[in-house]
Amino acid sequence: MTLSIEMIELITEIIDTLRQRNQTLSTAESITAGAVSSAIVTIAGASDVFVGGITAYRDETKISHLHLDPAIIATHSSMSQECAVAMAKGALSSFQTTWAISTTGVAGPNPVNGHDVGSIWLAIEGPVTHSIELSLSGERDSVRNAATASAIAAFARILRSSS
Repeated sequence: MTLSIEMIELITEIIDTLRQRNQTLSTAESITAGAVSSAIVTIAGASDVFVGGITAYRDETKISHLHLDPAIIATHSSMSQECAVAMAKGALSSFQTTWAISTTGVAGPNPVNGHDVGSIWLAIEGPVTHSIELSLSGERDSVRNAATASAIAAFARILRSSS
């Protein structure tokens, strides 16, 4: 994913804000497969605030590495708001960070378990908690790129409003 100037500015703002507040960040990614983490660490100095991330593409990985209750997946699916929130909480706990961002959903090319292509959930966990539902359209890569950009932009907005 090539980062736009606007995205680079948002990530720089995130890093600077977290550094000023002495806060840290981790990620738990499914649909974005590490793209949020990758985007964040393109900025020099990201290691001051970014601790790490888990790419949990399979349900078994969400359960074993993010400590998701299997009942969440059985009841709501791994592409649900409940799963996104649990993933963010799992990253927060695993990495002992101030904030965590999670992404889950369907990139395509086909719907999965009744979830349409472009059905995405993002969760931000930390001093405040937010979950965001996205309905994106396009090919697989464009859905994943838009989910990544949306997660970063949403986190930047949340940081601005939680000062």
